[in-house]
Amino acid sequence: MPGPRQQITAGAGRLTRAGAGRPGRGRWPRRGQLSRFAGRPAAASTAVALAAGLAIGGCGGGGGSRNTAAGLCSPGHLSSDPARPAAAGGTAGAARLSPTATSPGRPSLASGWALPGADLANTRDTASPITSANVSRLGVAWTAPINRAAGYATTPVVVHGVVYTQDLLSNVMAISLATGRVLWTHAYNSRNGGPDGVNVASGVVYAATSHAAVALSAATGRQLWSRRLTRNDHEGIDMAPGYHDGTVFVSTVPDNPVLGQYLGDAKAVLWALNAATGAPEWSWDEVQDLWGRPGINSGGGQWYAPSFDAQGNIYLGVANPGPVTGHAGYPWATSRPGPDLYTDSVVKLSPRGRLLWYYQLTPHDVHDWDLQDPPVLTMANGRPVVIDGGKAGILIELNAQTGQLIWRLPVGDHNGHDADGLLSEHAQPSTHIPLPATECAEPGGYGGIMSPLASNGTTIFAALNNLPMQYLKDSGTTVSGGIKRLVTALAQAPGEMVAVNQDTGQLEWADRLPSTPYGAATVTNNVVFTTTYSGYLYAFSAATGAVLLKRTLSAGSNSPLTVDGDYVIVGAAAPHTAAQTSLIIAYRLGAAGKLPDTVAPAPPGGPAPG
Repeated sequence: MPGPRQQITAGAGRLTRAGAGRPGRGRWPRRGQLSRFAGRPAAASTAVALAAGLAIGGCGGGGGSRNTAAGLCSPGHLSSDPARPAAAGGTAGAARLSPTATSPGRPSLASGWALPGADLANTRDTASPITSANVSRLGVAWTAPINRAAGYATTPVVVHGVVYTQDLLSNVMAISLATGRVLWTHAYNSRNGGPDGVNVASGVVYAATSHAAVALSAATGRQLWSRRLTRNDHEGIDMAPGYHDGTVFVSTVPDNPVLGQYLGDAKAVLWALNAATGAPEWSWDEVQDLWGRPGINSGGGQWYAPSFDAQGNIYLGVANPGPVTGHAGYPWATSRPGPDLYTDSVVKLSPRGRLLWYYQLTPHDVHDWDLQDPPVLTMANGRPVVIDGGKAGILIELNAQTGQLIWRLPVGDHNGHDADGLLSEHAQPSTHIPLPATECAEPGGYGGIMSPLASNGTTIFAALNNLPMQYLKDSGTTVSGGIKRLVTALAQAPGEMVAVNQDTGQLEWADRLPSTPYGAATVTNNVVFTTTYSGYLYAFSAATGAVLLKRTLSAGSNSPLTVDGDYVIVGAAAPHTAAQTSLIIAYRLGAAGKLPDTVAPAPPGGPAPG
């Protein structure tokens, strides 16, 4: 491991010592990467998306990993951060510390789920009648079918009693919240890397295909405009658009599921488009000149809609650089020397796209550790803060005004590779690099915090995936046994839900789960929800982590859920067997409907039940 590194933080130009093992860096910009006009895992490979039903944007390298049980990658001694309590026996709710209070009367609490992250701050917290006292009364109200071949990975939004959502073929749907009847579908049949999704404002649905931003009539689904944003066929789009004050925000990503991901000259550019016409207003280049070798390198992009503060400033979580580990002749990412800005960073832009500050969590990333989750804008110790986390499995809290690091907390399983990128950051291809030709790192490219955080104003909640991955120095990730082995590994990997105090950065409770919670964290009142890849809906006590509810779904799940009024809307579209059914499932307090089928205890080698 490298010795102590100097961390540059945004605050009066000072340099502050960050200490050993903290590679994160932040600073005021020297200049913005702004282009004005006159007038983004990658996903799991398409094969995995289709075979496993897993399509989570930004996963690079076209390969995967395993947990120890699957035997694909041996992570050696798994060490948790000292702040993290050891959970007992893999039982949900087994590890808890001090209780967490919910936020009393949080001023900006959303009254429904009209935005991709519930509100402009992406807190995933909403007012509802659902509490710990009545959550067990949730029953099936209705179901709507999802194209099994398409897949599904997004958070629905609900506006004026209509559920708007999108599948992974970019097809947009409008569904009645009261009945589950599909009102209209606009088919694009354009495969994207996911998680995708929609945003609705002023009677218009904003979405994207694999290559273009689009606007549709919310009433009829008729297309109003389309704007191509990709420069070449190595690029794609896989996010829900952001919307603020008449402007739509969409980023390109280095992912075309048809051709591959992190191919050369695939850039991430954030576009600000006029909401009425789709005309570009400005753009911000997230990866500059691709660090000198655009024919090989790629990187950046968003998976989710940005966050916005009261002044209209824009907060982004930026994905990883590529090639993930290296390229022929360029081991351990020596084709892209340096920190590879602005990948794996939280970035704050002005309303017109000027770079205000950035904080880079993983300089010179060699493990596919996107900082892809949308930054959460909230309060801590009476001041505005930004909290984020991604596939590196590290939560960070930053001063919203300056970008200065306040606290940093590794969560989930780590096995000592958190700062590997620093060992080759300034190396040349011929330089001796103190890394092996092959290594097993945890978290891996499908591990860490894969899906969005939630905050109730005092506590940040994160869904974790504990899954290592094997990395090759010059050709990305690998799985012995191919797609079949990867599918088994994903199905058997365990996870956790954790709660962290926003004021102190201290872990308050952690619940071990037998399956990975790709369903993110969602909070309402004193209840936290998630779903697992094996096909279960969970509800936890926000105060203690106690499991309040566990319901079987119709199939596995890898999509965040929505809470709107007394409804909880869940995507179950990662089927593990032919008998499982891909559905959007609406639960409602007091409803008593039945699913056509539910997931059953797993056969040998199948997904863990839970």
